Amino acid sequence: MNIVNILEEIEKVDGEVYERLSPRRTAMKDFFSRSSKVAMAAMPFALGSMFNKAYGATIPDKVLNVLQYALTLEHLEYRFYATGYDAPTLMIPTEMNQKAAIQMIRDSEKKHVDFLKTVITSVGATPVAEKAVYDFTAKGTFPTVFSSYGTFLAVAQVLEDTGVRAYKGRAGELLGEKVFLTAALGIHAVEARHAAKIRYMRAINGQAPGNKAWISNATNGNDTGIPAVNGNYGGATPESNVSQAGVTITNINGFAISATAAAAAFDEPLTAAEVLALVAPFGV
Repeated sequence: MNIVNILEEIEKVDGEVYERLSPRRTAMKDFFSRSSKVAMAAMPFALGSMFNKAYGATIPDKVLNVLQYALTLEHLEYRFYATGYDAPTLMIPTEMNQKAAIQMIRDSEKKHVDFLKTVITSVGATPVAEKAVYDFTAKGTFPTVFSSYGTFLAVAQVLEDTGVRAYKGRAGELLGEKVFLTAALGIHAVEARHAAKIRYMRAINGQAPGNKAWISNATNGNDTGIPAVNGNYGGATPESNVSQAGVTITNINGFAISATAAAAAFDEPLTAAEVLALVAPFGV
């Protein structure tokens, strides 16, 4: 989760947030300019300052709820990787830097957690706490998640794929906003690379030899080999969607483009409600 995602979610519940930061373009340009010049540790305070400027002493509950929602998801992701990395029965291979890759993702999630906690604290609120216990078996769906490396990677792929969809930028709404569009597309690319890395690791371990680096098949467990997770690739606009901007891609302009290829060409977004429903089995 990040500043662009947070502000986009806030805009859903408060369409005037940027006017509160009046003028929008100047406020955001100033924030990103300052963020490029200060240490990462100072960025949450800069964001908190922006919110205080926008709302005064009291941050509306609807805005705070967006920040807490983001932190809730980051708590889940961090604890998943932290638990897996430390699990004595998982035995993450060191070959081909696999253990280092899991450590990198774990540390990245921890930074997201710390960032959001600092932002929430800076506006005078109490950050939502990490759950005392998560059920990473998802109610028994993945009983060997921390004893089988293959299962661990499969669950990681599901979480990462869902994350790509959950944090996908609303690019169409950002046209004309150079700072926002550039940041949103860059962030989406990073999230997609994380998902691609997990998929690559599954492939080199023979867990999903036909697995591609992107979401490519929404009808058979989406390359996970686990039909139970098909729902993570559904939603109001499922990953099997073959239409973009009102245009059907299959066999477009006479080219032999299959439904599978058309669906694989784009990642589809998930709403906050859809994401929360999907992670509910993990005890969120």
